Amino acid sequence: MIPVDFTKQIVPGTLEYTIHWLVENRIDLTEISGKYKNDKTGAPAYDPGILLKIVLFAYSRGIISSRKIMDACRENIIFRALSADSMPDFTTIASFIREMKEEVKNIFTGVLLVCSEMDLLGGTEFALDGCKMSSNAAKENSGTFSDLKKKREKLEATIDFLLKKQIKNDAGELTGRENNTEEVKYQRIERLLKKAEKIEKFLKISRWKHPLSF
Repeated sequence: MIPVDFTKQIVPGTLEYTIHWLVENRIDLTEISGKYKNDKTGAPAYDPGILLKIVLFAYSRGIISSRKIMDACRENIIFRALSADSMPDFTTIASFIREMKEEVKNIFTGVLLVCSEMDLLGGTEFALDGCKMSSNAAKENSGTFSDLKKKREKLEATIDFLLKKQIKNDAGELTGRENNTEEVKYQRIERLLKKAEKIEKFLKISRWKHPLSF
């Protein structure tokens, strides 16, 4: 088996590479790192940069659910590259978005503005009312500060919608998963008891018929 170099999966000139590069090189994460800490150790609960990358890229793919983002980080090689193969779990992603919503919104808006100027948002899925952003949206009126302001407001509104949608989706999935887990747990225990009783009965009968068998 040849080990996969995940960094080679992020190709320059793509949306994922631009998101990765901007978060690593141009975004000041001091404030967000200072707020997002583990209560016990005081250290960041998880690398905020990684969480920012995978969530924003997930939004570009129309993935607006912490559980689905978690799955993507395990199954999709681009997500695995963006997450440095760390595969954050559902609760980590969900709590990060819930706690850092305003900070995340500002960072995402800034990153997307650059991506827009690089003509990387055309055809991207942003799942706003189930619509796809126009392929020409990234190319129109990008020359003046006034135009950039309008574009920023549009992107900010979109990100705000997606963040709220993710938080809502996460809440629903968590409740549904908990209920489902308890139900499945009960069913499995019940099945286990029935199987155990059947085997115990079989062993007793077998030993009575064949007392010398081991």
